[in-house]
Amino acid sequence: MARRLIPSLNRVLVEKIVPPSKTSAGILLPEKTSKLNSGKVVAVGPGTRDRDGKLIPVTVKEGDTVLLPEYGGMEVKLGEKEYHLIREDDILGTLHD
Repeated sequence: MARRLIPSLNRVLVEKIVPPSKTSAGILLPEKTSKLNSGKVVAVGPGTRDRDGKLIPVTVKEGDTVLLPEYGGMEVKLGEKEYHLIREDDILGTLHD
């Protein structure tokens, strides 16, 4: 049975995007090649509430590609995959093609 994690409040579950270490032709790429700390949103929490109790929903959605800070969040392992649980406030932005 596979587990599914649904984040609480304004937390977001992100799978980090790992840049390839070699090209399709087999050429090894150096580690310094434009490494962007990005990830794909896997699940989002319902949001947080303001002082009046009104729900403030999370602005990112499942499938979005987001820019992450270098440090922060919590590593979570579900099955064989590793994810990062991070507050929406810590996400730096969304990436678009």
